[in-house]
Amino acid sequence: MKKILFLLLLFIYAAYVHAAYLLIPMDQVQKNHLKAYGIAYWVLQQDVEVSWLLNYRGGTFMVKYNKLIEDECTIRGVSFEAIADAQSTAILQEIADPQVNMDEVKLNKAPKIAVYSPKNKLPWDDAVTLALTYAEIPFDLVYDEEVESGVLPMYDWLHLHHEDFTGQYGKFWAAYRNAAWYKEDVRVNEAMAQKLGFSKVSQMKLAVAKKIRDFVAGGGYLFAMCSAPDSYDVALAADGVDICDVMFDGDGMDPAAQSKLNYQNCFAFKDFKIVTNPYEYEISSIDVSDNRKVSPNNDFFTLFDFSAKWDPVPTMLCQNHEQVIHGFRGQTTAFNKQYIKSDVVIMGENKALDEARYIHGEFGKGTWTFYGGHDPEDYEHRVGDPPTDLSLHPNSAGYRLILNNVLFPAAKKKKQKT
Repeated sequence: MKKILFLLLLFIYAAYVHAAYLLIPMDQVQKNHLKAYGIAYWVLQQDVEVSWLLNYRGGTFMVKYNKLIEDECTIRGVSFEAIADAQSTAILQEIADPQVNMDEVKLNKAPKIAVYSPKNKLPWDDAVTLALTYAEIPFDLVYDEEVESGVLPMYDWLHLHHEDFTGQYGKFWAAYRNAAWYKEDVRVNEAMAQKLGFSKVSQMKLAVAKKIRDFVAGGGYLFAMCSAPDSYDVALAADGVDICDVMFDGDGMDPAAQSKLNYQNCFAFKDFKIVTNPYEYEISSIDVSDNRKVSPNNDFFTLFDFSAKWDPVPTMLCQNHEQVIHGFRGQTTAFNKQYIKSDVVIMGENKALDEARYIHGEFGKGTWTFYGGHDPEDYEHRVGDPPTDLSLHPNSAGYRLILNNVLFPAAKKKKQKT
């Protein structure tokens, strides 16, 4: 018995000695999907190339074997498999088969990441910041002053925190105008607008939105969730038009504002109607939060199955171990399909409700991705609720979509087939 045990240990040791690659599976066997992205990012930081195996076992990562990488996986609780050269060759041959919907994408650069987020404390958290922190992926916080100073070209990827780019403070006035945090938010924003030379917060936010547009046009990658996507496009459409009522900017809105909107300025949306009632907790008709009829238990959306070899970009962004994702609400929960431009790629939808949850497009040399909802693991995250503890959700399929976008800029540029 001792001899058999010795031979078994010797065989295992020999396998590791001759290991040529580390495979980080992203299917159901992975113990911690979210931290696996952090491992991939950490490897890129060491100037080591990572292969992202699209549609192979949920979007598995493969990297040349190194004991340091193996140790880092062990420390972070990430599942891995040490494989020989012949095994990696067989995997790549399987993926290369024209009849198989898989492909290999090389990741060769750790993207520099910025999160557009306010410095003052607000009574809600941000899913992307939670995901980056849990995955141990470094990022810088930037806000209006930094954006206006011209820092964005220093970064590869920018996330827009739960934000209202129209200058209406998220339409929280009706419910929270007497709350200390709301008053402080107004004070801080008005002071910053004045410091930067703007007479109104809405004018400052529009200027910031244009800087972000320039960042994308120049080749940047933009990601936004919750209220940021639709308020961003609404702000761009309302360039030169006052859509803010007196309680938001000190004077009345333009009564003809709706007819003056320019939808050509928008990244994703068209023909929407702005919501002018200050008592209504909504910015525009883009969002479906108030009109959807579905119970929390039956709220799901489905990811599209793209061709890995012909459509690598949406394939990368949709990598997951689950194709059907549990829905979650937000100030902007999902996007009404009738207001989405025809050239936008819908990557996740609830077909029965005719709503899109996850969309993507190009602008200039860069790209943008919009994801509806506030927190993938908190169905109805309310003002003042505690932040989600991601150690309780290490295999969150909803959070994986966020981290797909974080690694997306690391991909070696590959000409999109048409």
